Amino acid sequence: MMSPRRCQIIFAILLMWVPTAIAETWRPLLDKELSNFEIWMGVPHESVTGLPAGTYQSKKTTGGTPMGLNNDVKNVFTVTEVDDEPVLHITGEIYGGLTTLEQFENYHFSTQFRWGEKKWEPRLKGLRDSGILYHCTGGHGSFWKVWMSSIEYQVQETDLGDLFALAGTSAHVRVSGRKYDPTSDVYLEKGNAISCAEPDAPHGEWNRLEIYTVGTTSVHVANGVVLMVLENLKIRDKPLSRGQIQIQSEAAECEYKDIKIRSISDFPAEIKSQMRLRDSDTSS
Repeated sequence: MMSPRRCQIIFAILLMWVPTAIAETWRPLLDKELSNFEIWMGVPHESVTGLPAGTYQSKKTTGGTPMGLNNDVKNVFTVTEVDDEPVLHITGEIYGGLTTLEQFENYHFSTQFRWGEKKWEPRLKGLRDSGILYHCTGGHGSFWKVWMSSIEYQVQETDLGDLFALAGTSAHVRVSGRKYDPTSDVYLEKGNAISCAEPDAPHGEWNRLEIYTVGTTSVHVANGVVLMVLENLKIRDKPLSRGQIQIQSEAAECEYKDIKIRSISDFPAEIKSQMRLRDSDTSS
């Protein structure tokens, strides 16, 4: 029989081990039913066909009356199974957002992404674009009648991991010009910033996209490369450390798979070694 003292020691070890194990456990977010998400559809371009009578359409898709919540009549967001794995297909035909029902903070978000072939108005001649928005707050449609107030991890051809601050958000980023530069002592404190590298996989191949966020600091990573460190995240001058996650439909066909998230209490060593933060932000 095990002695009481030994039982106490084993129990103490388990108490120390369990939180770590929980923190390292991935939680899949994608299933066939999209049960972890809701869908908000914006304003369809005037060229979109097959919509219900009376649907507001415009050449300018950033204003007017959006289609609204869970009204994806054109199946812009669908899930299929490929080799027993759910794959999110986004047609891009109408601007929209696939939004987590839950809010998250202090996490590591990871997914695989690749471009499709189709492009649509009003970006028919533009670069393919379909970003990941995080720390989403407030109501749907705060930006261009479709997306929420949020920090955007840009997913655009030749522009992975750029910062776009949407609808009242901001971040401090070390920059040379507007490009992230971890060696710089100059901070961009408002507006958008460009990532320091472009590690995109060839068109049609999968990219691994990751976001790490602890407190009011976040890190954008693509294919294992740290693209940008964002500090002092805010919304209308208030600290921003949590929110929903939203995947865009923005006039380009694309696919996501292996969408998952796990809690973290600090940045992992391989990420932390590449971070240079203001002293005031190290405790964020």
